[in-house]
Amino acid sequence: MTKGIFVNGVWQVKERTYPLYAPYDGRLLAHISKADAGDVREAIAGAHSAFDVMRKLPAYRRSEILASVVLQLKQRREEAAQLLSLEAGKPIRTARAEIGRTITTYEFAAEEAKRISGETIPMDAAPGGEGRVGFTWREPLGTVVAICPFNFPFNLVAHKVGPAIAAGNTVVLKPAEQTPLSALFIAELFREAGLPDGALQVVTGSGRELGDALVEDERVKKITFTGSSEVGKRIKAKAGLRKVTLELGSNSGLIVEPDAALDAIIPRCVEGAFAFAGQVCISLQRIYVHESIYQEFTDRFIEQTKQLRVGDPSDEQTDVSSMIHERETERIHSWVQEAVEAGARIGYGGRRENSVYLPTVLLDVKREMAVSCKEVFAPVVSIVAYKHLEEAIESVNDSVYGLNVGIYTQNLTTAFRAAKEIQAGGVIVNDIPTFRVDHMPYGGVKESGYGREGIKYAVQEMTELKFVTMKL
Repeated sequence: MTKGIFVNGVWQVKERTYPLYAPYDGRLLAHISKADAGDVREAIAGAHSAFDVMRKLPAYRRSEILASVVLQLKQRREEAAQLLSLEAGKPIRTARAEIGRTITTYEFAAEEAKRISGETIPMDAAPGGEGRVGFTWREPLGTVVAICPFNFPFNLVAHKVGPAIAAGNTVVLKPAEQTPLSALFIAELFREAGLPDGALQVVTGSGRELGDALVEDERVKKITFTGSSEVGKRIKAKAGLRKVTLELGSNSGLIVEPDAALDAIIPRCVEGAFAFAGQVCISLQRIYVHESIYQEFTDRFIEQTKQLRVGDPSDEQTDVSSMIHERETERIHSWVQEAVEAGARIGYGGRRENSVYLPTVLLDVKREMAVSCKEVFAPVVSIVAYKHLEEAIESVNDSVYGLNVGIYTQNLTTAFRAAKEIQAGGVIVNDIPTFRVDHMPYGGVKESGYGREGIKYAVQEMTELKFVTMKL
């Protein structure tokens, strides 16, 4: 089976293709068309042309199209989950949860299409403003380039395509090389929903090969990207004055105060550390535990980790499966070995079984170790003791990243103090930093990103504010 790119409402199978293999067992899933720079230019030209149709499409119609995608996805949710599990190696129960979230995200987008509004300005509040009325409205930008990662190939696509369509923009979507099937699946749903031809284009292939063509074309008015900080910086440098939203790296931390209820939080922390083999932007990577409960927390965390089922993502009982690629498994194994050589201890795991890297707990980790200061993006978590809250907050902040940080405490003063002093885009009190619902503002500070997602906030990022005043 060979899958084509989706350009101007037509499937185009290209001469150049690449084989797509399942991460877990290496089976061949499909041959994927490799777009080139010319294909990207054609897609951008088509999206640019289709914008004249999209910008005039009334809000209720944009909402209806998104609602139709929701209905189709509900009807085909198991098919979508199985597809996701195959191409990403995501355990099937986790895949089903992502499809559920994707449905919710498109529902929010359908609703938000009807809520895009402005405000009236009291012009006479300033001398010289008498006898005038003033108001604002929001207008779509034009063509949006959306570059998406492999780890949530349905829901993170929804977070870019959903608000773009809701606002009346057109989209050129570039999915990750490992997870193109989900993006092509969604393109099919939008076509069935009646989205105008050209309003959604999907180009598959190499990010390195297509990147410049996607971001340097002046017809592109907005670039929204989820991926590494290094690539994000290059995109921002090339974007000039055009709008960008960047969701980048993280090494999310959690502070556990001595009054935390361990019975309730241990299973949640294990889930946050190892869900989808840790390949989550806000995966729990660093846990700072007060010294008075450190040993108990560590012992119970390791015991809970041992209960995780490792294996085939299609197995209903599997909790942790393969990483996305063998080179990623090799990378994280080398990082763990470097940490051990520098004095860290393996509390559990620390080895691979075929395509799976076992859930790994590291102790005696120092800040300068790669497993602490870099983004592991793997099933590896470090547990570190602290004496005073100031020390824990300082450790959390001692990072180039700042996406989500969590703290468990029953003390209201402590919670507000931490929320004020922690340097992050989101502070999650009494839950893990991996928590996210799809309408909340989501994004980071420092090298974790630029701009915010969450449908309402993404719509604002994908529209331009226009001011109008009239002299009466």
